[in-house]
Amino acid sequence: MTRSQSNDIPVFDHSALPNAGRMPHWIRVSLADDVRYRQTVVQLRGDRLHTVCEEARCPNRGECWSRGTATFLLLGDICTRACGFCAVKTGRPVAVDEREAGQVADAVAALRLQYVVLTSVNRDDLPDGGAGLFAQTIAELRQRNPSIGIELLTPDFYRCQEDAVNRIASTAGNLVWGHNIETVPTRYKTVRKGSDYRRSLSLLEQAARLPGTETKSSLMLGLGETHAEVLQVLRDLRSAGVSRLALGQYLRPTRYHLPVRGYITPQQFSVYQEEARALGFSWVKAGAMVRSSYHAEEKQNL
Repeated sequence: MTRSQSNDIPVFDHSALPNAGRMPHWIRVSLADDVRYRQTVVQLRGDRLHTVCEEARCPNRGECWSRGTATFLLLGDICTRACGFCAVKTGRPVAVDEREAGQVADAVAALRLQYVVLTSVNRDDLPDGGAGLFAQTIAELRQRNPSIGIELLTPDFYRCQEDAVNRIASTAGNLVWGHNIETVPTRYKTVRKGSDYRRSLSLLEQAARLPGTETKSSLMLGLGETHAEVLQVLRDLRSAGVSRLALGQYLRPTRYHLPVRGYITPQQFSVYQEEARALGFSWVKAGAMVRSSYHAEEKQNL
């Protein structure tokens, strides 16, 4: 059994379960070390900010940072949940840093970003689930650059969902509100312990009703789901008002995490993409290396 890097709380150990064969040739991680990449690294390190790019070991970090794009991880780097797919540390989080909103805004200004993605760990220990810091960060960003594009990737705000939505909506303005459904309902107990499929749909439905808000979700494929199950999730997302969709291949971050149950071919991703478009999603990204924030700044469905 593994233990979190933050304290002595047991997490999980799936090391005895092998992946479904060797990684296929179409899965390749892009590495980068150009000037823009190094500038992004220096800025983030200097401000001691967390990014989901690093904490979740995203395979697209080199590509995105070379474009000067980063997804900022709010509320620290320790999550109160222990999802079997996620590389973010699990444990008892530290107190919220009230300076964080300003520090993120400073970094965004220094990097001259025109589109920002804000996400966070789950903070079930907080009465508002961390919604207040999301609202504060949005306000800081808007104050410095009223035209900046903002995308959220929020947790489900367990026990405080309605209040959290209202708190964030008070400063939101026009933005993309993302929350990842992650997998099909039959895989939730294994993949997303502590989460609930209907709760996630409820958050997306509430966000979709906000003026000027476009909603987005993402699924990882290759965790044992069926084609029919994926299609039903896409229908549920559309019924909840979700218009933007990202579909990617699950890749095991360490041997202790859940194994890959299957590798989705490029042809199958193309099928899913066409089916999603037919259901009415206005923006679809589907491919092995696609993640929820991948090319998030692109406004059009390509």
